Amino acid sequence: MERIIGTVAMGLRAPIIKEGDDLVEIVFNLVKKAADQKDVTIKDKDVVCITESLLARAQGNYVTIEQIAKDVNEKFEGDELAILFPILSRNRFSILLKAFALTGKKLHICLSYPQDEVGNWLMDEMDLFNSDINPYKDVLDMDTYKEVFGDYKHEFTGISYPDLYKELAGNAEIHFLNNPLDVLKFTDNILVSSIHTRDLVKKQLLDNGAKKVLKLDEIMTSPIEGSGFNEEYGLLGSNLATDNKVKLFPKDGDIFVKALQKKLIDHFDKQVEVMVYGDGAFKDPVGKIWELADPVVSPAYTKGLVGTPNEIKIKYLADTELEDLEGEARDRAIRERISKKEDKLIGKNETLGTTPRQITDLLGSLSDLTSGSGDKGTPVVLIQGYFDNYSDK
Repeated sequence: MERIIGTVAMGLRAPIIKEGDDLVEIVFNLVKKAADQKDVTIKDKDVVCITESLLARAQGNYVTIEQIAKDVNEKFEGDELAILFPILSRNRFSILLKAFALTGKKLHICLSYPQDEVGNWLMDEMDLFNSDINPYKDVLDMDTYKEVFGDYKHEFTGISYPDLYKELAGNAEIHFLNNPLDVLKFTDNILVSSIHTRDLVKKQLLDNGAKKVLKLDEIMTSPIEGSGFNEEYGLLGSNLATDNKVKLFPKDGDIFVKALQKKLIDHFDKQVEVMVYGDGAFKDPVGKIWELADPVVSPAYTKGLVGTPNEIKIKYLADTELEDLEGEARDRAIRERISKKEDKLIGKNETLGTTPRQITDLLGSLSDLTSGSGDKGTPVVLIQGYFDNYSDK
């Protein structure tokens, strides 16, 4: 019988995880239960994907705002500190601002405009266009911002983030700028708070005389008074847990994915791959927000997920070298062509329109969309058939 079903992503309903739970055993039993109930048949190259929050929660990888403040004060001397290019997010950053305010330092919160790094708007684009402001060089204060852009509120949340951040940070000054070097007008102690541009921004500042520059991934890299920590990512990838507690990105992810993979392979006798995923790497076409507020899509994955897809564009074949064939003859020719494709197709015409992204980024985006961000209760995703192609029976 002709195969009809290709790639399938299934959200698996999991119990509520708490600190100290054996997540390897829980996820294994979840997959086993799905197979035992005949919902699925586990096959080679199936992928079991687990949200980063599940792993961090099981690890108890949390830190209080007081512990964050202590780490910041130990790493920065002086009475003033610039918070450079934070994203606009109650979940991701507002809790960190509360922590920074506890340092007792005067904060200079420097926001990029007209958008933050991931696409959250700070103003109406037409108001900026119709003004005399040059976003490439002009530094705005709060009064100028209000005069030109009024009481602008975020399209989705209805919040004025400059107002919120000023309130959370006490006596902070809010500045709007896009050239990182402009922060040196206020202080030479700087915490670079962007995600994907952090290394470049830090280098620019140090090359131009900044006294002390750290990034979010250099805060909470070791435990403070028994807290959680993340040696590689620090505060990056963190989000609000309670009013005074932050959940960090999970640590020791490689240990977890290898242990779970071994248990799955031993039981099912199939080469199952495992990965941990956070935000998907996609952009919302309405709000223009890039969803990737984590430092990476996947902080841990098994070795079978390394690399990028090696795919032929079926539409290209159908419209070019196989355009004279019809019906089943064309299908057979395409299957034959795919079955004999080269191992490395990069740069070939037949790859035009394919997606040369990391497999873990693609799988993580698929998993993030499948599990959702609310009350679906499916923080584990089983993906089947992802590595199949049109020639596979």
